[in-house]
Amino acid sequence: MMHFISKTLFCIGVMCMAISSYAAPSQSKNINQGATQKMTEKDNTITTPSGLKYVDIQEGTGPIPVAGKTVVVHYTGTLENGTKFDSSVDRGDPFRFPIGKGVVIKGWDEGVMSMKVGGKRKLIIPADLGYGSRAIPGVIPANSTLLFDVELISIE
Repeated sequence: MMHFISKTLFCIGVMCMAISSYAAPSQSKNINQGATQKMTEKDNTITTPSGLKYVDIQEGTGPIPVAGKTVVVHYTGTLENGTKFDSSVDRGDPFRFPIGKGVVIKGWDEGVMSMKVGGKRKLIIPADLGYGSRAIPGVIPANSTLLFDVELISIE
């Protein structure tokens, strides 16, 4: 009797594995430090577990930043309604900051950390990864989702 039960359980296990191999491919992919990120097929928007969304406009060919290194970026920041609130491009002066040190908003640290030098990415930063309930009077309303077009120029 025990032999019959073992064979039955083995057969059920094999059938489950066979069925799972025919399941639809996952829309998740693992990248950078094992974090699972969802990618929607319609526009290649990736959503991280924190809620940050991004779209790679152009993948870079250079290295990926390491926490503590200084990155040099060009960016343009807009609100969801399209209002531009800041742009290093317009100033002609790239922005430098130490990545992963909390010097910038959380959405920037997370969004730039997985870019390659030469890459261009649109970051869609929810309020809790941006300025949250704090407003920047006349510039950024409280609880705003922020959109940034970012180009990673170099790592110093």
